[in-house]
Amino acid sequence: MHNILSKIDSWSERHHPKWIDLLRVLLGLILAAKGYFYIMHTDTIIFMLKQVNINLLSVAIAHYVAMAHLVGGILIAIGLLTRISILFQLPILIGAVFFINLPNGIFTVNSESELSILVLFLLIFFLIEGSGPFSVDNYIRRHPDE
Repeated sequence: MHNILSKIDSWSERHHPKWIDLLRVLLGLILAAKGYFYIMHTDTIIFMLKQVNINLLSVAIAHYVAMAHLVGGILIAIGLLTRISILFQLPILIGAVFFINLPNGIFTVNSESELSILVLFLLIFFLIEGSGPFSVDNYIRRHPDE
């Protein structure tokens, strides 16, 4: 598994347009903003979870979603532990797309399903692509002695 990831990283470094780093930063900032929103309005996410019959753990899930988005979004934006941060985001976005948004309809008024689908695809993309050359991960990899 490690060999596959190093091959993907090597290929990614040679074929990485700079605008992709900007897209990663934007994705991270969107997730962090969403996390901040959920921290300020935890009742909103608890209400959404109860609508799809997730009553028992709704408070715990709401706090997990808020903190994972806030911390994970910041880490993705700066490019630190990017793939690990994405792994914490994936269950949230998969749940949002398939259990929250799709049952309510994709193109309904005030629906966030399009954004959730886009963010899910971007997370999968950056899980494969990695953090890129303009990231803390890359700086640490290139300067191991500091």
